[in-house]
Amino acid sequence: MVNEGPNEEERDDTPAPETELQADASVSVHPSVSINPSVSVHPSSSAHPSALAQPSGLAHSSGSGPENLSVIKVSRRRWAVVLVFSCYSMCNAFQWIQYSSINNIFMHFYGVSAFAIDWLSMCYMLTYIPLLLPVAWLLEKFGLRTIALTGSALNCLGAWVKLGSLRPHLFPVTVVGQLICSVAQVFILGMPSRIASVWFGANEVSTACSVAVFGNQLGIAIGFLVPPVLVPNIEDRDKLAYHISIMFYIIGGVATLLLILVIIVFKEKPKYPPSRAQSLSYALASPDASYLSSISRLFKNLNFVLLVITYGLNAGAFYALSTLLNRMVIRHYPGEEVNAGRIGLTIVIAGMLGAVLSGIWLDRSKTYKETTLVVYIMTLVGMLVYTFTLNLGHLWVVFITAGTMGFFMTGYLPLGFEFAVELTYPESEGISSGLLNISAQVFGIIFTISQGQIIDNYGTKPGNIFLCLFLALGTALTAFIKADLRRQKANKETPENKLQEEEEESNTSKVPTAVSEDHL
Repeated sequence: MVNEGPNEEERDDTPAPETELQADASVSVHPSVSINPSVSVHPSSSAHPSALAQPSGLAHSSGSGPENLSVIKVSRRRWAVVLVFSCYSMCNAFQWIQYSSINNIFMHFYGVSAFAIDWLSMCYMLTYIPLLLPVAWLLEKFGLRTIALTGSALNCLGAWVKLGSLRPHLFPVTVVGQLICSVAQVFILGMPSRIASVWFGANEVSTACSVAVFGNQLGIAIGFLVPPVLVPNIEDRDKLAYHISIMFYIIGGVATLLLILVIIVFKEKPKYPPSRAQSLSYALASPDASYLSSISRLFKNLNFVLLVITYGLNAGAFYALSTLLNRMVIRHYPGEEVNAGRIGLTIVIAGMLGAVLSGIWLDRSKTYKETTLVVYIMTLVGMLVYTFTLNLGHLWVVFITAGTMGFFMTGYLPLGFEFAVELTYPESEGISSGLLNISAQVFGIIFTISQGQIIDNYGTKPGNIFLCLFLALGTALTAFIKADLRRQKANKETPENKLQEEEEESNTSKVPTAVSEDHL
């Protein structure tokens, strides 16, 4: 394997070429894909439509792809790209939860029901479902930079539209602003695994994906913490409008700054592919690949279908808990809006730590199935403990149990993305991630509405037990997923490459003999 560590980055002007991957009629370059001039090859999401699989080798690169596919080298820009993405994802996630974290205050200000405020959160889930496939197609057609610019611009626009809703009768304006932000989210959620694959080496992809997801979780954490501090629970609506305007102006300024950074920093792809699997993806690209046929192949992959369901159950439970947390805490601890936000912050911060640690662990161990199953089991255990301690009357107990649950529940999210890429390689990371997110949004809407009704009619404990039942189902289904790690197989050195190296060694050993004969 080619060294993809920091030392290679320092040699930016003198990249170390890797042995070219030959792809003729008799060479298998992937455990399940054989390259033959008469056989069409499935596309990869990271492969640009203009990059063709050529029988003569991978050194022939198109103008839109990396200049030399035989060179495996990571770019110095990669961390800047993922950090900028993480930041504007954070900004968008903040806007998702900023209403639900002070649900009762916005109910009073706009004079609407709790269900209406819940829909400001659920609209994020609802708009994602019909828009995923068009946006995934745009990602394949126009690439990372265009999607990043569009998502960041929509996020900025939605933030400024909300400033026009600072009067109690202007609730429809805040709905419009939130809808624009929800559309921006569609351009954001499917990006982490794609950015990791296109920009990062084989030993960094899981960590990079975790960092990209980290920003979204950080935004939710800040969304739990900041609104209760900036917008106090007071009766005077004029003063409330002033406090709400401060929050809206801050987020508008931050969104504008991040849009500028995206324009400056975000690039389409690095000069060289960062891993063997990515180089192979560029070579396997087909300009005539059917987008719908790729989706059809994914749904024929039983392991991926099981992952779509289990990921949706876990992420949907997290969305419901985040949306309804303020209502649950206030029911047992009246007047504790600030602490309700801090409990949400604890859940997400613990989950961010879990996400980063799980990403580092996956990069080292590659135990995707085992890690995912263990994290899912612990999510269920954490949810059960949280359910039966919420009403004990001790907030410090709730902080501990909620943090433990969050460590595993939100720590699972990047695991699902990376496991999906492994199970579906060389299919599109954008499509596989998007299907996971569609599942999460569908279950998120169902769980939020259902749990909200159960809480209103029967209390918080039955509502949380409702989620525990579905997490138990997700745990059982996860156990049936087989660890078919296709990307890892592609990253490993193939027998053909070993044969080529043996031939080179053989040729080298013949040279002294030839010289000796000439000399004689």
